[in-house]
Amino acid sequence: MHRYEIIIHWSEADGIWIAEAPELLGCMAHGASDAEALSNIHVAMALWLDSAAEDGVPIPQPCGHRLMYA
Repeated sequence: MHRYEIIIHWSEADGIWIAEAPELLGCMAHGASDAEALSNIHVAMALWLDSAAEDGVPIPQPCGHRLMYA
């Protein structure tokens, strides 16, 4: 698996852990625990990368550093 940034956070509104791979547009997963969310995002990332390759969508290179949001 590529080394993409993964952000995991608790969603109080939903009562679940959410994991995001911000470099892979729209790639998110959730779980009842942070470990489950992490496991699920790895599956989601693999599916995202496979789908992008099949559809000819450019696959971004991992940034290699923490993304910053304003």
